[in-house]
Amino acid sequence: MSKIIASAAINGAYKIVNMAENKWKMAMDKYGPNQDVAFPETAYYLPIIYGILGIPVSKLSHMEKVFKICRDLLPEPVYKDCHLPYLGPVLDAGMATLFAEEMMEAIRYIEEPDFYWPEEEPPEDKLWLGAANDIILRKRGIEFVDGTAPGFAAVVGSVPDNETAIRIATELIEKNLYVFMCAEYNGKRFAEQLKESGIQLGWPVRLVPFGPDIYQAVFALGFAVRAAMSFGGIEPGDYRRILIYNKDRIFAFVLAFGYVNEEWYANAAGAINFGFPTIADTPIPQILPTGICTYEHVVSNIPHSEIVSKAVEVRGLKVTVSKIDIPVPYGPAFEGERVRKEDLYLEAGGAKTISCEWTTSLPLNEVEDGKIEVIGPEIDELPEGSAIPLAIVVEVAGREMQEDFEPILERQIHDYINYINGVMHIGQRDIVWIRISKKAKEKGLKLRHLGVAIHAKYHEVFSNIVDKVQIKIYTEEEKVKEILEKAKRVWRHRDERLAGITDEEVDTFYSCTLCQSFAPNHVCIVTPERTGLCGAFSWLDCRASNKINPTGPNQPVKKGRIIDEKYGQWEGVNEFVKKASRGTIEKVSVYSLMVDPMTTCGCCECIAVVLPLCNGIMTVNREYKGDTPCGMKFTTLAGTIGGGRQIPGFLGHSKFNITQKKFLQAEGGILRLVWMPKMLKEEIKERFIKRAEEIGIPDLLDRIADETIGITEEEILPFLQEKKHPALELPPIM
Repeated sequence: MSKIIASAAINGAYKIVNMAENKWKMAMDKYGPNQDVAFPETAYYLPIIYGILGIPVSKLSHMEKVFKICRDLLPEPVYKDCHLPYLGPVLDAGMATLFAEEMMEAIRYIEEPDFYWPEEEPPEDKLWLGAANDIILRKRGIEFVDGTAPGFAAVVGSVPDNETAIRIATELIEKNLYVFMCAEYNGKRFAEQLKESGIQLGWPVRLVPFGPDIYQAVFALGFAVRAAMSFGGIEPGDYRRILIYNKDRIFAFVLAFGYVNEEWYANAAGAINFGFPTIADTPIPQILPTGICTYEHVVSNIPHSEIVSKAVEVRGLKVTVSKIDIPVPYGPAFEGERVRKEDLYLEAGGAKTISCEWTTSLPLNEVEDGKIEVIGPEIDELPEGSAIPLAIVVEVAGREMQEDFEPILERQIHDYINYINGVMHIGQRDIVWIRISKKAKEKGLKLRHLGVAIHAKYHEVFSNIVDKVQIKIYTEEEKVKEILEKAKRVWRHRDERLAGITDEEVDTFYSCTLCQSFAPNHVCIVTPERTGLCGAFSWLDCRASNKINPTGPNQPVKKGRIIDEKYGQWEGVNEFVKKASRGTIEKVSVYSLMVDPMTTCGCCECIAVVLPLCNGIMTVNREYKGDTPCGMKFTTLAGTIGGGRQIPGFLGHSKFNITQKKFLQAEGGILRLVWMPKMLKEEIKERFIKRAEEIGIPDLLDRIADETIGITEEEILPFLQEKKHPALELPPIM
């Protein structure tokens, strides 16, 4: 290993540890040892320290122990005439660097609470996002383990001009990678170069500006550690498994643009611990032998035109890119792209015009594969700023195609259109909203290209059931109205089919083990009256999915002999769950959160928790960020029960499940619901009132407390008593 790198990394580590320790001493004097420290809205304390050392740092005083560990890790400086096997000491110095930076950033959150913007996207007057909260972690982290995002590039420094920055960023996200940015070189920062060029930044577009200095590289590695604990089910302190998880599953690397100083070297050493190599554009010394990383550890002097492909090669990343024949870039990285009003060329729907999208199946002889028609004006026939009616009809045919598959395919239209650079797509069915940017139009994008993308992806993803695909795009209002009426009749039929099916009527449920890639013990059992906890799969969806992919995550589960009707336990279900969870979970109650509740992977839309004092149950949705009467926010709850754990009194579930008849049947169903966020009450209001009328308490929703009433059991109990909430009259829940 290069003595120059070893010396620089160790020196940089000393500088950063000293800086952090000085900040800590000043903070101790100013705020006192009992000052709370945290990365806001996270359940993993300071995640690298917590994950690697198992130490929960929640007070300033807790840092003293960690600084002692940092000092113990720091090796002797590299001496001129002393030749040692440097890699081990350098890795230790790198880890000490990360611990110190995490503590330094936690102190910054105390001293400058408004320095980082806490949401997914920075506003115009802000840029740096800091540590991702747990809502972002759950939403985005899953992409690192289901293959949607194979990894990330940690970009430090800046490139010579904005055009080069745009080209490199585009190349990275076209490979579906996230781009995490920090640090300055020559007075410039990569994130600032993109912002100056009018490029949208933030988590939705995978261009994440963490902070202005090299010290914020710790947020990227902290995200990786949290992914290992949250999705990999790895316990805090099991550092070996966390590091191996990241090497094997999170395909990340560092792109160093500009002069690599000692602090940069120290952070690169920290990254190598995780198997993340550094690729530089300057002629720094290299570490070419394999060892910790899959291949080389440090590769340098790579031209900007080759640096992305070289990084992918060095990291051993296998990138699958679907080439869609359209004039703009295409891929999942563009899914969260937003088209603002000032960037808008054309839009449809969004309460301004009528719009819809519908997938239907036809006989083979009625579908001409690849035929794409635009019935009505095309983009180049419309003036800038137009709002048009729009109907997208996808007609498919195949020998193995069935009516049940139509909603599965239809739901994918949202993704396939959103993957187009310069196009924003929101909603489905008849609440579609599409925007197309001026830049996309200037590059030659037309409405027919939406059809090109759908045609290509349907063939790529559903080739085993789809033989032919043709698309008709209508932009004439009368035609759109005609299509909408036809589609509504089909959608009504689909919804009524599921609503009329009960658990008793079927002998087969379905599993969903899609999330086992990050929660190995989790098994979701989906029934006609219990949708998947993520909200994405109904029983009909799982049945269709199994027919499309018989070896996939949605397997048939024969119910077998009933064990307990109240709790929802069957012999066949328990046998399947025990086998699918590798013996970890022996039995599951489909209708209870108190007795053998179903496991939770962390992707759940809501989490229900028992409230003993109120003799009831609360539930909280993922989007709600405030405190709850159980004493934990959603993020803390998800961290507690996620990863495939079975914990009585806690249950992950979907929003739709709340209004299904079997929801928490064993505990009394919705009669036990005593608290939920106001936003959730509003979202499910129509369905909830209908369900409440069925059980004879039409005003039940008004009797349920929310955060405007209180966020502790003691605060909401008087309200429940005043409203005569039925939970207070039910048998004791515990």
